[in-house]
Amino acid sequence: MSIWVIRIFFMSLCTLAGYAVSQYRPEIIEGGIYGMMIGFGLGGTLVGIDHMLKGFSLRAFSAATFGLALGAIAAWLVDRTELFIYADEKTRWVIRLGLFLGFGYVGMILAMRSNKEDFSLIIPYVRFRSQSRPENICVLDTSAIIDGRIADLIESGFLEGTVVIPRFVLKELQLVSDSPDPIKRARGRRGLEMLNRLQKNPQNEIKIHEADFVEECDVDSKLVRLTKNLTGKLYTTDYNLGKVAELQGIVYVNIAQLALLLKPAIVPGEILNLKLTREGREKGQAVGYLPDGTMVVVNAAHARIGEQVRVHVQNLVQTGAGVIVFAELAESRAEAA
Repeated sequence: MSIWVIRIFFMSLCTLAGYAVSQYRPEIIEGGIYGMMIGFGLGGTLVGIDHMLKGFSLRAFSAATFGLALGAIAAWLVDRTELFIYADEKTRWVIRLGLFLGFGYVGMILAMRSNKEDFSLIIPYVRFRSQSRPENICVLDTSAIIDGRIADLIESGFLEGTVVIPRFVLKELQLVSDSPDPIKRARGRRGLEMLNRLQKNPQNEIKIHEADFVEECDVDSKLVRLTKNLTGKLYTTDYNLGKVAELQGIVYVNIAQLALLLKPAIVPGEILNLKLTREGREKGQAVGYLPDGTMVVVNAAHARIGEQVRVHVQNLVQTGAGVIVFAELAESRAEAA
């Protein structure tokens, strides 16, 4: 909203400037109306160019300027050779214009496609890195924010650095929270609550990044490009997004996979405490769940449903949905012994 206020103010100044020129230099512009129209048109053109360059960062502008300078130098060197010495002045002017336009364009494109290592080859001993830049930049996607475990990692001190939340991720969260589907709406509102929780945490700096790559059609592509530009680390629970980031050389952390790796290992013979919540598939069985969601099937425990019990792990079965633990009541095993 503030950007549009500045744009409207700028167009108003251009309109006034056009009127002022028509009054003080009538030989240039005749009539105040024409001056105001020309000023308004110039301001509108510049605002249109500004809108077209949305997402064009200062880094890209610097690279384009550097490439344009290299292209101009190359064109000047070619123009100084004896290749066009016999051309007449008019033809030489056209050739010179073509050289500067062509080399300038190629230089800009090559510079914008290059990375920091390419620049360090051109200018040895120079590294384009800010000394005040934090070492660890964490870019969050929509799934990681809705998941909520990222907030626990930050609050517990396991995740350090600057947390970057792109503006287009906020827009996606807003769309999800306004969805007519009650499940999606609940997920979106949970994501907004997690954002509020992150912003209240004093341990890490939270930044809303304004870059929006309009040429990219989906949020995942924008996330990958932004993370690459920031040389950051992408945090997500989306398996496919993680693999796309990995293919492009971006470091990512899948929070769901991290949670699986940190799950405590359960071995046969271990004693567990849990509450039996429902009956099992087979006769006499009862089912309970560990805090991480692992299902525990307890034999001969149907009568204890609804109670907190101690069970003795017998064996584990790996399924497509995870691990199922089979156990028996600890007191039953003690009586049998």
